[in-house]
Amino acid sequence: MIELPEALSLPRLINERLAGKAVVQVFAPTKPHRFCWFSGDASEYDAGLRGSTLTGAEGFGIYAELAFDNGRRLCVNDGVNMRLVCRGDVPKDYQLLITFDTGEALVFTVAMYGGIVLHAGDYDNEYYLKSRNFVSPFSPDFEALYYDTLKSSKPSASVKEFLATGQHFPGIGNGVLQDILFDAGINPRSKLSALGEEKLRSLLKSTVSVLRDMTDKGGRDTEKNILGAPGGYITKMSRNALKNGCPVCSGAVTKEAYLGGSVYYCSHCQPVLK
Repeated sequence: MIELPEALSLPRLINERLAGKAVVQVFAPTKPHRFCWFSGDASEYDAGLRGSTLTGAEGFGIYAELAFDNGRRLCVNDGVNMRLVCRGDVPKDYQLLITFDTGEALVFTVAMYGGIVLHAGDYDNEYYLKSRNFVSPFSPDFEALYYDTLKSSKPSASVKEFLATGQHFPGIGNGVLQDILFDAGINPRSKLSALGEEKLRSLLKSTVSVLRDMTDKGGRDTEKNILGAPGGYITKMSRNALKNGCPVCSGAVTKEAYLGGSVYYCSHCQPVLK
């Protein structure tokens, strides 16, 4: 799933490999997907992009967006996978395919859900606009946003509810949350009211530093880039870390369902505060 480190890392590689390349053809889905959304009919994307040149890509929140020299933009959200392959290696099934004059093809697939939206800079989706206008955790203004959001949150809310739900901080989701909380020594079930100022400041510091590390290393090892390679950041609390135990105390890592997704934590290093 695309979260902030991937939203920022994926466009860098797209820019390196595809910027300045011309679109030869765009192919509509080979297999319908109930939970893949397009802007209008996907079969019309070819007319909108054929012959244009990819000028660059950028990322924000849970989105990666490609820009073309005819004013069109193609954005994908967190559930969409992109792979760059040779034209002869295109998989049988995909939700969208763009071929370039280099003989390469960018393949878009969706496992659970996702949006692939072609627009002209006028996309007014709520989640898209929140992601695009979101104050980056790497901005000096993020601390003020963090504390303003904290003040408006219910004291009884858990840390996961505060940081990774409700689009309070687009791009900070259930995936990146695990290592942020491990770094801060906070359990995802802990209540905001139980943390105290020191822990809340530690959470802010860990949010910024862990996201920066993930981004600088090209995303998490639980996600793959457009070449199919995992990100360079080795997650400490994820499905990949279950068998290794806690990297600090060597204790068992707990996995459990909580607020719409699995959470991973060390009960010794991250005790629940109520």
